[in-house]
Amino acid sequence: MKRVYNFSAGPAVLPEEVLKEAADEMMDYRGCGMSVMEMSHRSKTYDNIIKEAEADLREIMGIPDNYKVLFLQGGASQQFAMIPMNLMKNKVADYIITGQWAKKAWKEASIYGKANAVASSEDKTFSYIPDCSDLPISEDADYVYICENNTIYGTKYKQLPNTKGKTLVADVSSCFLSEPVDVTKYGIIYGGVQKNIGPAGVVIVIIREDLITEDTLPGTPTMLKFKTHSDADSLYNTPPAYGIYICGKVFKWIKKMGGLEAMKERNEKKAKILYDFLDQSKLFHGTVVKEDRSLMNVPFVTGSDELDAKFVKEAKEAGFESLKGHRSVGGMRASIYNAMPIEGVEALVAFMKKFEEENA
Repeated sequence: MKRVYNFSAGPAVLPEEVLKEAADEMMDYRGCGMSVMEMSHRSKTYDNIIKEAEADLREIMGIPDNYKVLFLQGGASQQFAMIPMNLMKNKVADYIITGQWAKKAWKEASIYGKANAVASSEDKTFSYIPDCSDLPISEDADYVYICENNTIYGTKYKQLPNTKGKTLVADVSSCFLSEPVDVTKYGIIYGGVQKNIGPAGVVIVIIREDLITEDTLPGTPTMLKFKTHSDADSLYNTPPAYGIYICGKVFKWIKKMGGLEAMKERNEKKAKILYDFLDQSKLFHGTVVKEDRSLMNVPFVTGSDELDAKFVKEAKEAGFESLKGHRSVGGMRASIYNAMPIEGVEALVAFMKKFEEENA
């Protein structure tokens, strides 16, 4: 069986050794005679799985004791409502719009209060990150919201915004665990795991304890209160148990690989190979301003829709999967998350060179 190089933006490539280990344990998890998929989330065995996953994540990210780690469902998109429901005490929040997901979150928040778009890069198809050093942050803002890495457009904040003392909330779905992070700079860091950490269906929320209160917006459902899940250690209802188990294996893999410093180094190396080629190519070019380029998602185009389509088709035939760009922007996009081996990026660049020669 030959595995393809999977450049999908999510659900995305997972480390092969994690998949093999999960396959070995599929029928019988460590001698208990059943799969993790079949096991009660209230069992001692599962309790160990979820607790160990949390402990490993805390270690990898250096999460301080005054932050809770929650394993939830509903994806990042459910957080678009859950965050204002729990945090909008003054009914005011400031949003920086750097792509489709930040825009969706901003629109959702405006259902619950005054959501101000204090900066945006929509004027240039989200191809850059706006200057966030001196934004018109609202005096009474409950929080400032960003999407830190923009999967569709391939941009990433290299410097966090100056929130002027307001709580920073960040959706990190597509850069989760790709580099070291100072958790204390955020009130909430959250993300869907299906890009860098595990299978679709789990969202991880890392939240400072003072933001977890009973004081939510009137009408907030029990299941959408952070306190509900915090008080129950993510076991208020049946969690996405198997997904969390796989996340736990990925955390172990990251530790084994040398932690987030090592991940950053690997990711920079991979991205450099691809960006260096794009910068000198006569046919292909990147779509993002250099200083805001993502290490995780690399969009590029030929300038011709026909050639783009031809490239995607021939690449797929050659074993490079999911290179078609997001429907809203077209072109191509290579997502090169933690688990994408460097060989995959090298092989892609070799294929791009060949395609360029044949289609010059």
